[in-house]
Amino acid sequence: MKQHSNNTASPTAEQASEKNTAPGYPQTRMRRLRGSTWMRGMVAENELKPADLIWPAFILEDADKVEPVSTMPGVERLGIEKLVTKAQEAQELGVSAIALFPVVPPSKKTDRGDESVNPMNLICNAVKRIRDAAPDIGIITDVALDPYTTHGHDGILHDDKIANDETVEILCEQALNQARAGADIIAPSDMMDGRVGAIRKALDNEGFEDVAIMSYAAKYASCFYGPFRDAVGSKAALKGDKKTYQMNPANSDEALREVELDIREGADMVMVKPGMPYLDIVRRVKEKFSVPTFAYQVSGEYAMLRHAANEGCFDFDTALMESLLGFKRAGCNGILSYGAIDAAKLLKA
Repeated sequence: MKQHSNNTASPTAEQASEKNTAPGYPQTRMRRLRGSTWMRGMVAENELKPADLIWPAFILEDADKVEPVSTMPGVERLGIEKLVTKAQEAQELGVSAIALFPVVPPSKKTDRGDESVNPMNLICNAVKRIRDAAPDIGIITDVALDPYTTHGHDGILHDDKIANDETVEILCEQALNQARAGADIIAPSDMMDGRVGAIRKALDNEGFEDVAIMSYAAKYASCFYGPFRDAVGSKAALKGDKKTYQMNPANSDEALREVELDIREGADMVMVKPGMPYLDIVRRVKEKFSVPTFAYQVSGEYAMLRHAANEGCFDFDTALMESLLGFKRAGCNGILSYGAIDAAKLLKA
């Protein structure tokens, strides 16, 4: 008996692609997954939460003073009492941690940054006050000499050259004072070679095995730090630049070597800085090492969003949230942002 052939042959993969279909499946319409708020939320690949956020804060000696940072609209330097109130607000909103940066008076700055190792300095006092007032928020302290030096560099200078090993000795003492004050995470941002291993050893020897280290492992010599330096008072003091110890923006393989060295030396987590121009570095670090990875939406990045919003280019809240979600998409476990409290409020709304 003669059989009739079916002329409706299955499409090839190439034909299916041309017709926006998958072989053997009906026409694919990606818009089906975007048609409602609940659908978009259900299929979202990344989620931004208050716990993903870390709030950087600038501390003043005058306990009740509030001082705007002219180059960073919406950001203020805060006296310790004002800082404590803000820390309590951040804790209630679910922000994971505060990163503290001191505004050191010129009268307390020296070539060697001696105030950095004063156990009663601004950072140590702030840590103690926040620990008592907001016990459920993490406290991250910066380890570097630039806020404390007359020349604005992160280390000791001899004949305009950074003395790496001599600086590391001071950084260890600085870290120990911060741990004694109650810091949860020590965050060396100085980019001295070998400082993570030295700090880890110093902390362990003093019984601070549970204090973590967040290393600024891939910190680039960037122009985006300008408003930060203005905020802490090191911009005018800075002599030259930091290109001899911070990373070249042209390099990415070097960032992986830096991260690997810091992990081997005992870093519990690593940071990429700046953030948005270096999200490719975040992705490479996360994929290669699977270590907790953070990035800093630095002062210049934040200021650009603020200034553009003030000029009517876009809505600030929307731009902030989109930028922070970009950090998460790149692989960040957490993000330092001056907009952390604002973002947490939006997420809670």
